[in-house]
Amino acid sequence: MSEDSGKAILEFSSEEMRAFGYRVIDQLIDYYQTRRDKPVVEALDSAMLDAILHEPPPRAPMPWREVLAQFEAQVVNASNRVDHPRFFGYIPLANNFAGVMADTLAAGYNIFNAVWLQGPGAAQIERLTVDWLRQLFGFPAAAGGTFVSGGSVANLTALAVARQLRLAGDMRAAVAYCSDQSHFAIARGLRLLGFAPGQLRVLPSDGRYRLPPAGLRAALREDRAAGLRPFCVIATAGSTNCGAVDPLHALADICAEEALWLHIDGAYGAPAMLTERGRQALSGLERADSLALDAHKWLFQPIECGVVLLRQRRWLSQTFKAAPEYLKDMEQAGEERNFMYQGIQLTRQFRALKLWMSFKIFGLDAIREAIDAGFDAAQRAEALLRQAGCWQIITPAQLAMVTFRYRPAAGDDALADRVTQGLVGALMADGFAFASGTRLGGKPVLRLVCNNPRATAEDLRQTIDLLGRLARALEADIR
Repeated sequence: MSEDSGKAILEFSSEEMRAFGYRVIDQLIDYYQTRRDKPVVEALDSAMLDAILHEPPPRAPMPWREVLAQFEAQVVNASNRVDHPRFFGYIPLANNFAGVMADTLAAGYNIFNAVWLQGPGAAQIERLTVDWLRQLFGFPAAAGGTFVSGGSVANLTALAVARQLRLAGDMRAAVAYCSDQSHFAIARGLRLLGFAPGQLRVLPSDGRYRLPPAGLRAALREDRAAGLRPFCVIATAGSTNCGAVDPLHALADICAEEALWLHIDGAYGAPAMLTERGRQALSGLERADSLALDAHKWLFQPIECGVVLLRQRRWLSQTFKAAPEYLKDMEQAGEERNFMYQGIQLTRQFRALKLWMSFKIFGLDAIREAIDAGFDAAQRAEALLRQAGCWQIITPAQLAMVTFRYRPAAGDDALADRVTQGLVGALMADGFAFASGTRLGGKPVLRLVCNNPRATAEDLRQTIDLLGRLARALEADIR
C-alpha cells in the first residue's frame, strides 16, 4: 500500500481481475474457433510495425482494455499463424488448450521450480513427467532429465554433459561428429561451450540424408591417426530439412566400440516413439547417452517446452552443481530434487505442468492418435503430389514430412529451380496456406510438414492445388 494514497500499487480489484481474465479467455476462444477461417500469413503493415518502435515509455496508466486491443492489433494480427491447420512450413507448433491453461496456472501462481523447498509439489510433477518420457523412450530406470526452453538449450545441455563426462574439461584436440543435415543448434552449442569450429567434423550425408556409419568409421580412423581425440557423435532423429532418421543402431554400435558419447537430437522426431510406426523408424533411440526433444512440436504443447534426457540422471548434477553460500540451506533435499543443479538455469518456470496436464486430461491414447495423424497426412500429401503430375518427390513421406520440387513439362532444371524458389514468396503473398523451402542435394525444394492433427484431407488437397496454380503462374511469368 502507498502511505500517501492508501491505494494498492500494481494491483487490480477482484472485479477488475475477473473482467480482465474473462476477456483474455474469450479472446483466445474466439481465436481458436475462427482460426481456420483466417489467412495463414498476414500481410505486414510496415508503418504500424515501425510505429511500435517509436512509442515512448508510458508514464501514466492506460485502461487494460486499450492495452489488450493494442496487443491484438500490433502483435496477434502481425503474426503468422503457426498453429493454423494449413501452416505446413518449418515445423508447425500446434498447441492444445489444456497446455495453455497450464501455462496460465504456472504463471499465475508464480511457481519457482528450481529449489525443492520452494515448490516440492512442482518438483515432483516434473520428476514424474520426465520419468514418463523416460519410459516412453525406452531409457533405463536410472535415467533422468530436466525441462528447458527448447531443442537448442536441450542440445546445449546434453553436449555440456558430454564434455564434462568424456573430456573432464580438457577440450584440446577433442572432436565431435555429425552429418551435414544436423540442426545449426549443434554447431552453435559446441561453439558456446568453447569448442573451435574445426572441432566439429561435419560428414556428408548419404543418399537418404543420413549420417553414414562407414563415413563415420573412416573419419574416426583418420582423426585418431592424426592425434585427435574423438569424444561425441551427434545423431539426428527427424532432421529439420526432410525428417530423416540417422541409422541409430549402427551409430550406437560404433559409439560403444569406440567409447564415444552418443547424443541424439530428436527435437522434432522423438515424440513419434509413442506410435508403432515411430518406434520402427526410431529404433535405437533408446541407446543414446543423451536425447533432446521439443514437446512444443510433436507433443502439441505451447512454446516453450523442451526436454533433455540423460542415461544417468546423476550426470546432470555432476556437470552443473554449484554450491554458493546463499543456497546452502536448500541442499537438504538432495541434488536430484533441486533442479537448479540439473542445468544452466537457477530461475526457471514450471514448464513440466503443461505436458503433465495434457497427458492427464487427454490420455496417451489420444496423443498417440494425434501423432499418427501426422504420418497419415504426410503419406496423403505425397500421394496428392504424385497425382498432380508436376512435382518431383525428393524424399518420400517420413515422420510427417515430405519434400518435393516443381517439375516443368519441358524438363528444364533451371526453370524448376526458379519456380520452386519463388513458391514460398507466392504462398506468403496469397496467405491461404504456407510451406517452407530448403535445399537438398544442392537444389531448392519445398517441405510440407504435416504434424498438426487439425489439418484435414481437404486442407492438404486445397494447399497442393494452390501450389500447382502458383507454380504454373510463376512458370508463365518466367517464360
